[in-house]
Amino acid sequence: MENFILVLIYILIGTQLRRLPQFPAETGQVLNQYVLYVALPALILQKMPLLEFSSQLWLPAVLPWVLLLIVMGLVLLAGRIWQWDRNLVAALLVVLPLGNTSFLGYPLIEAFYGERALPYAIIYDQIGSFIALATYSTILATWYNPHARRPTVGQITFKVLAFPSFIAMLLGLAVKGWPYPAFLQLFIDSLAVTLVPVIMVAVGFQFRLRLEKGESRPLVFALSVKLLLMPALALLLLAGFSPEPLLMQVSVLQAGMPPMVSAGALAIGAALAPRMVATLIGLGLVLSFVTLPLWVWLLERLA
Repeated sequence: MENFILVLIYILIGTQLRRLPQFPAETGQVLNQYVLYVALPALILQKMPLLEFSSQLWLPAVLPWVLLLIVMGLVLLAGRIWQWDRNLVAALLVVLPLGNTSFLGYPLIEAFYGERALPYAIIYDQIGSFIALATYSTILATWYNPHARRPTVGQITFKVLAFPSFIAMLLGLAVKGWPYPAFLQLFIDSLAVTLVPVIMVAVGFQFRLRLEKGESRPLVFALSVKLLLMPALALLLLAGFSPEPLLMQVSVLQAGMPPMVSAGALAIGAALAPRMVATLIGLGLVLSFVTLPLWVWLLERLA
């Protein structure tokens, strides 16, 4: 609980730094890049050796893709029933299936379940959310953006394979069983410890909340699917495989993370319902600090 409160304090610091002229508007983006290229790879290198191989390790890797397909179908169905604008449907297709499973997922899962749970969170995020962002969301965002050039298969493949956190995951798996030299371990630990305060300050700095007239129905639909239905579906899907409790808890909580900020940036950059997407990201973040502890409480009762 203390770690959870610290996360909230870091976010509050970020919201207040935005008010100071010493911090330019690009501060949040710069902090994000530091996390993506330095702190996040370090955390993955630090935690992957803790991963315990089992016959059920494929579950957190496959689950996000199954949920993505289900959410795609729900968005298309809702768009047809309520006759939503094409841009709105495209925005929800890009953003809604993906959760904030790294920037928010890692610190919250560590806060709730400890560092032993992080390898499962990394598998869910890197093999599920990250690859989906680099392929599915990128393709859709450019497909619906009339001014963007559609990426080639080679460009998408290179983007996945060359991404620092994905490389770190492969390296962490490759050296599992061999301890790092003392100085290297100290170096990795010193970088990894910066992830939570830096990224939570960045989230707070970039936080926006705008409510526009006529967007209440798609907004309620999107938040209900992302924060309630997706973790409920994850729980039902995993229950059939009787996974170990920690794997179940981490996977369900990752499924219930609020919409991914990076996917939102893709949608906004493609001019896909930008105000709606900004509201969805901001309000989803706020509400997740209520729904995620409730899911933790429920999962503890079921375990």
